[in-house]
Amino acid sequence: MAIDINENNLKHGLLGLVIALVEIIRDSLNLQAVKRMEGGGLSEEEVERLGKALQDIDRAIEEVKKEQGITESVESVREGLDDVVDDVFDKLVDPQRWAEENRDV
Repeated sequence: MAIDINENNLKHGLLGLVIALVEIIRDSLNLQAVKRMEGGGLSEEEVERLGKALQDIDRAIEEVKKEQGITESVESVREGLDDVVDDVFDKLVDPQRWAEENRDV
């Protein structure tokens, strides 16, 4: 049985995954930036430069998503990754659930 792969869908899916990962990294950078700003570890000039750099990253990501028509693909990947992370986190917070699920296997 042959598998019919639409090359455009494959490219959008792969690019969607890459951009979703870039967004996750950006989110992490944002969190770290906020922590450093709140901790007083940055000068006023560094805060401004950091803010501008993060805005530039946001703009670039949105531009790529728009140009490539992958906004929906990225959202879909992010939702899937969020579901996985939520599930893992839930199992860490509720070890009883994890034990029960493994007992059923």
